[in-house]
Amino acid sequence: MEILMTVRKIASICTMGANASALEKEIGPEQFPVNEHYFGLVNFGNTCYCNSVLQALYFCRPFREKVLAYKVGPLASAVSAVPADVTGPVPVGRLRRRHGAPPRRQVQPRRKESLLACLADLFNSIATQKKKVGVIPPKKFISRLRKENELFDNYMQQDAHEFLNYLLNTIADLLQEEKSQERQQNGKPLQNGGAGGGTGPDEPAAASPGDKETQRTWVHDIFQGTLTNETRCLNCEAVSSKDEDFLDLSVDVEQNTSITHCLRGFSNTETLCSEYKYYCEQCRSKQEAQKRMRVKKLPMILALHLKRFKYMDQLHRYTKLSYRVVFPLELRLFNTSGDATNPDRMYDLVAVVVHCGSGPNRGHYITIVKSHGFWLLFDDDIVEKIDAQAIEEFYGLTSDISKNSESGYILFYQSRD
Repeated sequence: MEILMTVRKIASICTMGANASALEKEIGPEQFPVNEHYFGLVNFGNTCYCNSVLQALYFCRPFREKVLAYKVGPLASAVSAVPADVTGPVPVGRLRRRHGAPPRRQVQPRRKESLLACLADLFNSIATQKKKVGVIPPKKFISRLRKENELFDNYMQQDAHEFLNYLLNTIADLLQEEKSQERQQNGKPLQNGGAGGGTGPDEPAAASPGDKETQRTWVHDIFQGTLTNETRCLNCEAVSSKDEDFLDLSVDVEQNTSITHCLRGFSNTETLCSEYKYYCEQCRSKQEAQKRMRVKKLPMILALHLKRFKYMDQLHRYTKLSYRVVFPLELRLFNTSGDATNPDRMYDLVAVVVHCGSGPNRGHYITIVKSHGFWLLFDDDIVEKIDAQAIEEFYGLTSDISKNSESGYILFYQSRD
C-alpha cells in the first residue's frame, strides 16, 4: 500500500514528544479546556482510516459520553448470578467479598471481548490520562477489529466510510444483544426481533411497530434519522410514501458546489417513465410517476458521506472526485418533508474526516475537529491546532480531478438542541 506522507508528518514524525509539548504551549495553560485531552493515535501500517474515524467520534460528545458511560456503568449491572444450568465459561469478576463470604458465581459479560468494549477502553484511556496531550497506540481495538472482520485484517488501504458504517452497526447490534440477554436473565419475555433486528428460525417473520422501538439503542438515538420516499402517480395523483431509517447520508458531489446543494440534489424529483414506470395501487397498473427522497426525522448528529469515489468505465477502476465542495460551519437542512419534526433544527460542524490523495487505493486519512471553540488537526500521532480559516483547504480542488487533494469525505454535524 502506498501511503501519502504529508509535509507536516515528515517534519514531525521523529519529534512526537516535542510536537505534543508545542501543542500544549500553543493552546496555553489558561485556555486549555478542563478535563479535555488531545491524543494522537499510532498508525499500525494502514490504520489511518480507523484513527481518523475514531478521532471524529471521540469529539462527537454525545457519542463519547455514551461510550465512557458504557465503560463505567453497565458493566456491574450486567454481572449477575447465573442459574445452575448455564453453560460456558463463567469466570469470577473483581467483586469485593462481603463479610468474608466468597462472591457468587458470575456471568462473564461478553462486552469484555467485544469491539465496543475495546472502544470504551480506548476512550477511557484517553479521557483519564494524566497528561493533557500525547500519543496512544489503539492496539487492542485494532486487534479486535481485525479479528472480527477479515475485510480489515490486512495492510491494504481501507475506506473510512465503510469502517464507520461497520462500527456503528456493530455497536448497535452488541447493545441490542445485551438488552436481549438482560431481559432473559430478568425473566422478561423477549420482544420480537431480538438482538440484531433480524428474524431467526424460531421468530415470526416481522416485528410490530412497538417491538421495533424496543430495539433502539443510544447509537440510534444519536445518529439515526428517517427518510421518506414519496411517489406521486401522474395519472391519478395518488401519493404513497415509505420511510427508511439511516445512520448516515451518502450524497453525490459536483464541481464547485456546497453541502446544501448536494443535499438538494439528493432530494431532487425524479420522473419514472418507460421501462421504469411505477405500479400504482390505485390505478392497478404501471403509470408514469414522480418520486423524491426527503428527510422526515433529523438526527442528533448528522453524518454526511461525500461520494468522492466513482467507477470510471473507460478506466475500469474507481477514481477520486476531488471536486471543491464547501461545507459550512453551520448547517440547516432544506430538504425536509412537510411532516418533519423540528425542521428548523440548526447544526454545527464538529468533525471532518479528510481523504488525502488521488484515489481510493492510494492515499491517507486525517481528521479536523472542533473542541471548546478551536480547531485541531489529527494526523495519526500528530496533533496540531489550526485556524478556522484553514478549513477551506479541505473543500477540495476547483479543477483537475487527477491531482492529489485533501478533500472533506465524512462530515459530522451536531444539533444545537
